[in-house]
Amino acid sequence: MGGDPKNFNKLDLYKLPSPCFVIDKRALIDNLLTLHQLKSQTGVKILVALKAFSTPYFGPLISEYLDGCCSSGLYETKLAKKYFKGEISTFSPAYKKDDIKEIVNLSDLIIFNSSNQLNEFYNIAIKFKKEIGLRINPLYSEINNYKYNAASINSRLGMHLNDLDNIDLNKLNGIHFHTLCEQNFTPLENTWNKIKNDIVPFCKQLNWLNLGGGHHITRNDYEINKLETFLKQLADETSCQIYIEPGEAVVLDSGILIGEIIDSFKPSNELSPNIAVTDISAVSHIPDVIEAPYRPALLNEPKNGYKFILGGPSCLAGDIIGEYNFKSTPNVGDRIALLDQAHYTMVKTSFFNGVKIPSIAIWDSNNNNLEVIKRFTYEDFENKLS
Repeated sequence: MGGDPKNFNKLDLYKLPSPCFVIDKRALIDNLLTLHQLKSQTGVKILVALKAFSTPYFGPLISEYLDGCCSSGLYETKLAKKYFKGEISTFSPAYKKDDIKEIVNLSDLIIFNSSNQLNEFYNIAIKFKKEIGLRINPLYSEINNYKYNAASINSRLGMHLNDLDNIDLNKLNGIHFHTLCEQNFTPLENTWNKIKNDIVPFCKQLNWLNLGGGHHITRNDYEINKLETFLKQLADETSCQIYIEPGEAVVLDSGILIGEIIDSFKPSNELSPNIAVTDISAVSHIPDVIEAPYRPALLNEPKNGYKFILGGPSCLAGDIIGEYNFKSTPNVGDRIALLDQAHYTMVKTSFFNGVKIPSIAIWDSNNNNLEVIKRFTYEDFENKLS
C-alpha cells in the first residue's frame, strides 16, 4: 500500500459529500506517464488489471497510455469492451459453459487455468480465432501473506510447472504466470531465474509471455531501470512479446477516501481507548483493511497526539479502521481522509448493513476542478436486494 499525500493537502474536504472517493486526475496521469515510458523503452505491452480499478469514467484516459485491459470474467470483459480501448486479455480460474462463448468473442487473448478447461474450450477459442494462453504456477514466490500468494503449493491458480509436459503446446500461443503482490523488481527477477530453464525451451513455439501483475512500478523506490533492462533481455531471450498486468501501480496514491466524524467518546474504564465513529466503514468500503489486514494512512496525521480508534458505522464489532493520532480531540462534523484508496476499494464496496456506499468524485490538482460523478442512493441499495 502507498501513503503519499501528493497534492491532496490542497483539497478542501468540506466541498464534497461524505463519504466520498476522490481521484486526482493529475496523479493518475503521472502514473500513466511512467508506465507509458516503460512501454516506449522496452516494447512491453501493459494491460490495466480491472480487478483493482475499473471506473468507466477513466477508460478513455487510461486507454491513451496503455495497451488494453486484463479481465477476470464476463462482466469485466464486457466493461473493458464498452469503456476501454486496446487488447482484452481474460483469465479466470474456471470458465462456465454459459459464459465462455461471449467471453471468447469479446477477448483478444483467452487464458486457461487447467488442461481440463484448455481442452474443453479450445475449439471455441479457435473458432473465434483468438490467442490462447495457459497460466502456470511456478511454485516460487516471495509473498509472506498466504492470502495473496498465488504461487503456493496449495494455490488453485495455474498448472504446476512440472505438469507442462502433459500439455499439447501446439494449442498454445502464450504462457502466463503471476507471483507478485505490491513488490519491487527483485522478486520478479528471482522468479524468472527460478523457472527460465524450464520455460525458455517452450518459448520458440509461443507468441507471448505474460508476467502478470503485482509490479509496484510507480512507487518512488521501484527499481525501474533494472526492470527496463530485464524486459529487453527477456524479449531477446524468448523472442516473445512480453505483457505485464499492473493494477495497483496504475492508480497508486491517486485517490483518497473522505469521511466525517459522527461521534467520539471515551468509556469510563481506564483500559478502554478513545473512540471515534466515522461514516467510513472498513467492512463495506475498504474490506482489505480487515482481509489483509492493513492500516491505511491518514492525511495529515501527526506523529504524536490524541490517540483514537477509528471505527465504522456498521454493527460489525470488527468494523475498525485503525488507531490514529489527532492534533486535538476529533469533533462531530470534522472531515478526515484516508490515503491511497483508489485501488481495491471502489471495486469491492458493498451495502452491508445498509451502510451508504461512498460517492465518487474527480479532482484535477492542476486547476482545482472538482466534479462528483456518482452518488449512491437508497434505491441502489433496494434494487440490489430485490
